[in-house]
Amino acid sequence: MTTDAKRLTDRATLPASEPTYSAGTARGILDALERLGHDRASLLSAAGMRPSDLDDPDARIPCAAMGALFCAAQQRRPVKDLPLRLAQETPLGAYPLLDYLIVTSATVGEGLRRFARHAFLIGAPVRIDVHENETPIRVVIDNPEPEYTIALAVLHLRREADGALRAEYVSLTREPDDRAAFEEALGCPVRLSASWTGFALSPEAWRLPLRRRDPALQGVLEHHAADVLARIPSGDDVASGLRRILARRVAGGDTRVAGVAREMGMSSRTLQRRLAKSGFSYQDLLDRSRCEAAEKHLSDASLSIAEVSWLLGYSEPSAFHRAFKRWQGLSPQAFREQRRSTQPR
Repeated sequence: MTTDAKRLTDRATLPASEPTYSAGTARGILDALERLGHDRASLLSAAGMRPSDLDDPDARIPCAAMGALFCAAQQRRPVKDLPLRLAQETPLGAYPLLDYLIVTSATVGEGLRRFARHAFLIGAPVRIDVHENETPIRVVIDNPEPEYTIALAVLHLRREADGALRAEYVSLTREPDDRAAFEEALGCPVRLSASWTGFALSPEAWRLPLRRRDPALQGVLEHHAADVLARIPSGDDVASGLRRILARRVAGGDTRVAGVAREMGMSSRTLQRRLAKSGFSYQDLLDRSRCEAAEKHLSDASLSIAEVSWLLGYSEPSAFHRAFKRWQGLSPQAFREQRRSTQPR
């Protein structure tokens, strides 16, 4: 086993009190290992895991199991600088919601701010601190595999900036197997034995525009919205029109009454007055739209409950849990399990 891979394995086999991996994170890493030539079933067996363990987006994978996975991979097919190679084999869209938030940002800096703010969505133990008041701007990364996160961020952002992004340098507290390989892959110097782990960008690189992409998540959201729209009765009354707009906006869009009213060609006050005459309130119809979208998202195994709650505009999953239980009389997890039990295999 190479030195760097052993470190990755050691960090993954932390005590049980340490954070676990999300099934989505484990699935992304396993997919990358498969692209490196590993047999998926063999690695899962060696780690004491079953394919079904990765099917539930809300499942947690013990660090010991991930450590066994890395260990088995390195024993079967040793690779230098495994974190870097995994990042090179991880496509955009492997972490759908977070990737979508980043690549639809206007600039590199905005994408990194979103990364720092919403990294919890992938469920992995990761913390991103952005020091914008410094020159160059430092992006400090603290997680069990910082080299993987650094390489993934730099490679994807460089691609989304049409190749114009160049980091000032990468900072590592530990020495990789092959420093030159890191420098060549990331296109910048690598500083070793540093006091922090991450990378630095010039103000010019920070302001680089990102091209807009259409990753897998956007297709999922559009498909779900189309399904919800198809169930809304056609009509020219204000409530039907509002429901059609909310069906498109509720998953990741702006559902504030002012923006919706503008789209309908009226003021907020006029919209609410016309709704009241029809026996509705804006909040009632917004809740109904969120409930319909939640049902679609929870029936899809590609998004965790935490991701669904964020998409629907809830800052805390607990608030979504309370709202969903009020709508449906059962928790999101119970609803998801009920749907699974009734779906044909």
